[in-house]
Amino acid sequence: MTRLIVWRHGNTDWNAGHRVQGQTDVPLNAVGRQQAVDAAELLIKMRPDAIVASDLQRAADTAAALAALSGLSINYDKRLRERYFGSWQGRTTAEVAALHPEEYARWKAGQEVGGDVESLIDLGERVAEALRAAAGLAPPGGTVVVATHGAAARQGIGRLLGWPLEQLRTLRALQNCHWVELTHDRDRGWQVAAYNVGPFPDHPAPPPV
Repeated sequence: MTRLIVWRHGNTDWNAGHRVQGQTDVPLNAVGRQQAVDAAELLIKMRPDAIVASDLQRAADTAAALAALSGLSINYDKRLRERYFGSWQGRTTAEVAALHPEEYARWKAGQEVGGDVESLIDLGERVAEALRAAAGLAPPGGTVVVATHGAAARQGIGRLLGWPLEQLRTLRALQNCHWVELTHDRDRGWQVAAYNVGPFPDHPAPPPV
C-alpha cells in the first residue's frame, strides 16, 4: 500500500493579512518556519521515501524542514503551485470582495469564479497529475510527502478521489502546515486515511490562497 502525505505550507505574512497569494512567490514568516520544523518532527516518524514540493518558496521551504531531518533531496514540480488568481493576487480578501462582489461570492461558495482566475477543474487536473507522479516515486509500501498549497491540495485530492465539486465543498480548508494522508492499493484505489492533521491545536484556518 502506497501512502501519500499532501502537506500545506507554513504561514506567511500574506496568510496572516488575509491577502490573496495565488502564484505570487511569498516566503514563510517566522511562525511558518517554526510550523514547518514542528510538522517535520512528526512527519519524519512516517519514514518518508521521497519528498516532492511546489517550486514556490513557501512550499519549498516547508519541504526543506523535512529534508533536513530525513536527508532526502526535494523533487520540485511546478504543477503543485497554488491556484492562479489573476488580478486578485496581492489584494486582501476584503478588497477582492469590494471590487468583484459576484466573483467573490462564487469563490466563497466553492464555485467556479471565472475571469482570469484559474478554473477549479484545471487546478484539480494539474495537481492530481503531480500527485500521481509523486506517488510513483515510492517503493512498494512506501511513503511520499508532497508540500503544496491549500486550494491546490484540496482540488488535487478531490480529482484523485473522483469527488465532485459539491462534495469537496464539505471539507474545511487545510490549516497551515497541516496535511492529508492518502493511501492507495490495487483493490480499493485511493482512500483518505486522515485529514487536516498537524502539530498544533486546532484553530480557524486562513483562506487557502
